Amino acid sequence: MEGRFRVSRRRLLAGAGGLALGMTGLGARAQETKPLRIGVLTDMSSLYADVTGPGSLLAAKMAVEDFQASGPKMTRPIEIISGDHMNKADVGANIAREWIDRQGVDVIVDAPNSAVALAVRNIVQQNNKTLLVSGASSSDLTGKSCSPNLVHWTYDTYALSSGVARAVVESGGKSWFLLTADYAFGHAMEGDIKNVVQKSGGKVLGGVRTPINTQDFSSFLLQAQSSKAEIIALINAGGDTINSIKQAVEFGIPQGGQRVVATVLYLSDVHSLGLKIAQGLQFTESFYWDLNDDTRAWTKRFAPRNNGRYPTALHAGAYATTLHYLKAVDALGASSDGKAVVEQMKKLPTDDPLFGKGSVRADGRKLHNMYLFEVKTPEASKYPWDYYKLVKTIAPAEAWRPLADGGCEFLKS
Repeated sequence: MEGRFRVSRRRLLAGAGGLALGMTGLGARAQETKPLRIGVLTDMSSLYADVTGPGSLLAAKMAVEDFQASGPKMTRPIEIISGDHMNKADVGANIAREWIDRQGVDVIVDAPNSAVALAVRNIVQQNNKTLLVSGASSSDLTGKSCSPNLVHWTYDTYALSSGVARAVVESGGKSWFLLTADYAFGHAMEGDIKNVVQKSGGKVLGGVRTPINTQDFSSFLLQAQSSKAEIIALINAGGDTINSIKQAVEFGIPQGGQRVVATVLYLSDVHSLGLKIAQGLQFTESFYWDLNDDTRAWTKRFAPRNNGRYPTALHAGAYATTLHYLKAVDALGASSDGKAVVEQMKKLPTDDPLFGKGSVRADGRKLHNMYLFEVKTPEASKYPWDYYKLVKTIAPAEAWRPLADGGCEFLKS
């Protein structure tokens, strides 16, 4: 099983074997002595490997280290298991099932690719474990596919689309053409983008859906070009975003007056593209390594252990959600009841060096600021990985879909 699904295990900071987790003032449940097992389910080998992958595994490991170093806490051993879902929902679901049924995994972290996250969500809820989504972005995860066993941390399609779409329409970009990745993430983002554009006074002229991991976007970009839309919105991510932006520039689309907007853009994408190509792109994001002293200090610890590559928002999300989960397990006194752990995560205020203070809402949505960034020109960049200019800070009340609009079923019971 492990060889087939590329699963690996490593023990991190094992405490004194067999010691019980201490009781807390919040009222612990039955004490547990078995190892606390964290499964980082990610993309190790495909188009999202740079934005999640080994970096997300490292981020989760750092969360364990920082939790243990912050003072006397649980004495249970903590283990991390990692797996490559290869962007296939059935593979992700099979790994999750194997981990829970045979390897005693308590919580699954990351899950980039919304189709994978939605499939894993079902396995986790059926077995009453915990799913911490730091990589996938579909807003359905706290909407029609919400779960009392799930926390959605870093971002979602509503927050990503609302910030950049409003800004672009307000700056004069009224007519849009959507180039959409043809799976759960793209479909959710497409719906969110259409709603925001239309409510902001713009119009969507058309669109085309593209297979995930597309190498040649030429036919899709020609359709976008011939639409005469002022804005060509790329509703894709990772390697697909890099390829589509490069090819749009090669075709002379920006030079011809149409504006290319990346609805999802990561630091690693900009690094791969280079500032000469990426300059001027505006996008919404939840984290940037150079935001403040805390984010810079954490990055100085992370980058040397990540082959010199700086963290993306998804790496930050994997760290922060794992850290908050460990605090909740410690306060609760157990990890076996996933729904109870998630309830505890909602009770505890969130506070970490990467996202600051915040909270987890009743539907599982983590609330924090979002930011509208613009990629700097080569001349404006003064030091390594100095890529973004902050345009606007978007407060949680504006950034996230209102709770009442999500249609989360378990809140109605």
